[in-house]
Amino acid sequence: MAVEQPLHTAVPPSGDQTRIHDIGYRGYEGPRLGRAYARRSLYSQSLRGAYGLGRSVKSKVLPMLLFVVMCLPAAIMVAVAVATKAHELPVVYTRYAIMLQAVISLYVASQAPQAVSRDLRFKTVPLYFSRPIETADYVRAKFAALASAIFVLTAAPLLVMYVGALLSKLGFAHQTKEFAEGLVSVALLSLLFAGISLVIAAFTPRRGFGIAAVIAVLIISYGAVSTLQAIAYTHGNTGAVPWIGLFSPVTLIDGVQSAFLGATARNPGAVDPSVGQGVVYVLVVLGLIAGSYGLLMRRYQKVGM
Repeated sequence: MAVEQPLHTAVPPSGDQTRIHDIGYRGYEGPRLGRAYARRSLYSQSLRGAYGLGRSVKSKVLPMLLFVVMCLPAAIMVAVAVATKAHELPVVYTRYAIMLQAVISLYVASQAPQAVSRDLRFKTVPLYFSRPIETADYVRAKFAALASAIFVLTAAPLLVMYVGALLSKLGFAHQTKEFAEGLVSVALLSLLFAGISLVIAAFTPRRGFGIAAVIAVLIISYGAVSTLQAIAYTHGNTGAVPWIGLFSPVTLIDGVQSAFLGATARNPGAVDPSVGQGVVYVLVVLGLIAGSYGLLMRRYQKVGM
C-alpha cells in the first residue's frame, strides 16, 4: 500500500521527537459573505421551514392545510358576491383575521416551536454563534421569518378578496382603502403573534410543551377575555369592556383596528374603544412586540455563553 510522503518536514531540535508535516492543505481564498448573508440565509430557511418547504412531505401537511383553510372562506365569499352581484363583500377585510383567529393560532402554535425549539433542545445554537453571526442576527432572522410566515397566511385571503372585489367591479377606491387597512391590521397581528409565540417556544425547548403553551396564551386567553367582557356587558358595565380587551393578543388587535382602522369591535355589545383607549391599545401592542424582542435577546445571550 502506498504511503503518502509529507511535502515538507521540519527538522526538530536535538532530542525533540515532534514532527510538523505540511500535507498540502490550502487556505480559503474565496469571498467571505459575512453576517448579512448568514442572516438572510437563516431568515429564508426559517421562512421556508414554516411552510414545510425543503422538508419532508409530513412537515408540509399541516401548514399547507391551514393555509388552504384560511383562503377557502375568502374564495367562497368572492364567488357568492360575484354570483349575487352584491355591492359589498360579506365580510370587511379587517374582520377576516379575527373571525379565523383560531386557525391562525393553531398555525402559530405549530410553527413557533419548530422555528426555535429544536435548536435549543439539541444545543445547536452555539454552532450558529461560532460563525460570523451574533445573537441579534439570530433573533432578528427568526422573528422576521415567523412574522413573515404569519403575514403570508393572513394577507393571502385578503388578496383573494381584493382581487375578487375588483373582478366584481366593486368600487376601486373604497376596496383599496379597506384592503390597505386590512394589511395594516394583519401586519400588527403577525408581529405580535410572532413575538409572543417565539418567547414561549424559546423558554420551552420541548416542542409539545411549546405548542400547548402557545395555544393557551393565544386561544384560551381569548376565550377568557371574551367571557369577562360578556359578564361586564351583561351587568351594564360597558365602559369596562374595552379595558378587559387589553389582556388577550386577539382582542388587542381587534381593539386597535376598531379604534383606528374602521372596524367594528367583535366583543359583546360591539363596544368600540374610544380614541384614548385606542392609543393605549397601540402602546400595549408595540410594547409587547418590543418586550418580546428584548426577552429573546436575553434568552439567546445566555444560551450562547
